[in-house]
Amino acid sequence: MNECLTLNVNGQVHELDVPSTAPLLDVLRNHLGLTGSRYGCGLEQCGACMVLIDGVAAYSCSREIGTLSGRTITTVEGLGSADALHPLQQAFLDEQAGQCGYCLSGILIAAKAFLDRNPDPTRAEIAAALDANLCRCGSHPRILRAVLKAAADMREKVA
Repeated sequence: MNECLTLNVNGQVHELDVPSTAPLLDVLRNHLGLTGSRYGCGLEQCGACMVLIDGVAAYSCSREIGTLSGRTITTVEGLGSADALHPLQQAFLDEQAGQCGYCLSGILIAAKAFLDRNPDPTRAEIAAALDANLCRCGSHPRILRAVLKAAADMREKVA
């Protein structure tokens, strides 16, 4: 049975007529056209579907939409724009941190949540923070470099 639900995604409020048990990932992709978050495993084990919910990285593949009333959701599309990339997005481009790119939206989201909590991380701390995100291409060294670069760039902007 469908319900009329209000969802705040990337700063825009959306009225949706969907089942309250629908996974957030399905609603983002199929109802809002936000395809940056990806379906990987459906079991909260790969991180491809991660989004920010009230600033905290969360799996969207298993999160029921009905539990999100009044919460703020940010997808990778909400981090920056083509005209104004988020420092993480720019650093990932600069470091050529992706190969196939399937995992990158989830990694960017996890990295954003982590850097918001720890703006001056070590390489080991970044690796631990991104441990829940799988990358089958083996781009891990470049991903770690990109997050370190973004952290430095973000600290420089604040200083």
